[in-house]
Amino acid sequence: MQPRRNRNRSRRRAIYCPSHSCYLDSVSQKYPLHTTKPEHLQQRGMGRKQALTVVAELGTVPLQGEWLEAFWCDHCQQTQWYHVRKTAANGYALSLAPEDLWLRASGVIFPAGNPTVGEFTRRVAQQTRFNGVKDFCRIG
Repeated sequence: MQPRRNRNRSRRRAIYCPSHSCYLDSVSQKYPLHTTKPEHLQQRGMGRKQALTVVAELGTVPLQGEWLEAFWCDHCQQTQWYHVRKTAANGYALSLAPEDLWLRASGVIFPAGNPTVGEFTRRVAQQTRFNGVKDFCRIG
């Protein structure tokens, strides 16, 4: 007879809403963060000289244990984007994702849209039906 093995499933990540303390469900993938500035590495505990050296050598440095992710809160009934930092074994610190972090995320689409796209192009792309030549006529 074979010995019994532990077949318990892995536990869910213990990520809770900072304002309501209810469990948050992930609704997106993780978008890892990176930096090109030594100041960001110094804020995370690296020495000034070492941070300057690492950025000079690598150019872009991935930030370990930090990412952007969208979560659904049952209490608020809405989706929020959070900056997630892994603290300890199965511990996480969440804060609302500021706009400057979106520029340091890998593979993420900026939530306010592409800043290089003009207003007309943005408006036409969001239309659900085709108006043809009416969009190109001058008013007044």
